[in-house]
Amino acid sequence: MAGLAMDGSNPDVSVLYDINGFAKDAPHWFDRVMEFTGEYGIVVGLAVLMVFAWWSARKRPDAPGAVAGLLWAPLAAGLALLVNIPIRDLVQRQRPFMEHQGLEVLVKGKTDFSFVSDHATLTMAVGVGLFCANRRFGLAGIALALLEGFCRVYMGVHYPTDVIGGFALGTAVALLFAPLAMMLLTPLVTRLADSRASRLVRPRRPAPADGPADEAELPEPRRRDNDLAA
Repeated sequence: MAGLAMDGSNPDVSVLYDINGFAKDAPHWFDRVMEFTGEYGIVVGLAVLMVFAWWSARKRPDAPGAVAGLLWAPLAAGLALLVNIPIRDLVQRQRPFMEHQGLEVLVKGKTDFSFVSDHATLTMAVGVGLFCANRRFGLAGIALALLEGFCRVYMGVHYPTDVIGGFALGTAVALLFAPLAMMLLTPLVTRLADSRASRLVRPRRPAPADGPADEAELPEPRRRDNDLAA
């Protein structure tokens, strides 16, 4: 496959052909799985991961701050995608299958620019945002983002450098704007914790179990009788 890559002079194209070559040799059903995974599956997986992370964050003593950190992850992804719009228009890199022959393209009809990958940007921004709030869930999110990048090249719709650029952009936005985001989000989530929607931030606290009343809780007449008896 690498022989098609402009005589091997461009490593980006060489790696593209090498990874996309797996799609030619793989069974049809496996290509369909990779197509769904790379187009929708990873994003759905990250959404499910966010729900588990939110459920866990509600049980922490610092629940408002933890939930605010999780809320920043999807917001960082949205911001990173907005930042990518002028980057795409500036670079104007065509999709690899429009410039190179012999690729196995699993998703047809992609006509927008290739650099940087929106999918790689979105998934890595969520993964890094999750990592800042919860390392355990964040590592899982970053792993899913890396898998997303592999899928995009496997599908023949992005160069490896499109994916790397998306990873860099998503990471940069998630980290650089995190302090400002937390400064704004934490007070909002704290107010939410004191409102009727408090269960979005922390679970409902169980009512205290009824127990024997101590002396301070005895009715006033009974306490007076005790004092006279003494």
